[in-house]
Amino acid sequence: MSGFVSFVSSGPGDPDLLTVKAVKRLAEADVVLYDDLSSGPILDLARAGADLISVGKRAGRPSAKQDHVNQLLVDHALTGARVVRLKSGDAGIFGRLEEETTTLDAAGVPYEVIPGVTSASAAAAAAGIPLTRRLTARRVQFLTGADVTGGLPEDLNWAALADPTATTVIYMGKRTFPAMAAELIARGLSPDTPAMLAHGVSTAAQDLERFTIATLSAHLQETASQTPALIFYGPLATGRDEAGQ
Repeated sequence: MSGFVSFVSSGPGDPDLLTVKAVKRLAEADVVLYDDLSSGPILDLARAGADLISVGKRAGRPSAKQDHVNQLLVDHALTGARVVRLKSGDAGIFGRLEEETTTLDAAGVPYEVIPGVTSASAAAAAAGIPLTRRLTARRVQFLTGADVTGGLPEDLNWAALADPTATTVIYMGKRTFPAMAAELIARGLSPDTPAMLAHGVSTAAQDLERFTIATLSAHLQETASQTPALIFYGPLATGRDEAGQ
C-alpha cells in the first residue's frame, strides 16, 4: 500500500504567505516532516493528531542526515500515509529537493511539489524594493555562499557575480561573505555597492540592515551570530527608505 508525499514550500516563516494548496495539504496530513525554519506557527495548521517529525538541518548543530530523511519519507509513505515534507522558503531553491524526489522515484512513491515564496522575494518585499529594474538591474541571481564543507565554493562565476547591473542574493553566506567581497572588489565591483543583510524575514524577528559590500564584510568579520540570514547586493539593495523609490 503506497501513500503520497506532498513537498510543501512553507515560505520564509509567516503563515499568511503559504499558498492555499499548502494549507490544504497540512490540514490533510498524517505525517509532517519539517525543517527548523518551517516550525512555529506554521505547524499549528497541521491536522490535529498528525505525527510531527523534526528533520531540520542547521549549520554547526546536530542535524538529521539526508539519507535518514529520505528513508523516513519512503517508510511513512509505504504505510499508506499522507506525508507532508515541509520545506522552508521554496522547496526547489537550495532545499535538496531532488535528493528526496529521486529516492521516492526509486521506491515507486508518488509525490507532488507545491511551490512557495522564497525568502529572497519576501525580503525584497519587506524592504520595499523590486528585484529587477528596467535598464539598471536586468538580472537576478541566487547562489549559496557555502559548499558542502561550509567554505566558499571554488567554482563561482566571478564575472557574473561582479556584474554591477545584477541583483545578487546569497543564501547561507554570512561566514564566507568577507572572502567573497574581497574577491568581488578585486574583480572590479565597487566597494560602495549597496548591500543588505536580512534576518528573520516575515517574522517578528525581522531585521533589515543596510551596508555597502565593504562595510558588510567588516560587520560580518566582527560579529559571531549564527542566525540564518540573506545577503543582497547590487543597485537596488539600498531599499526604499534610503533610495527614495
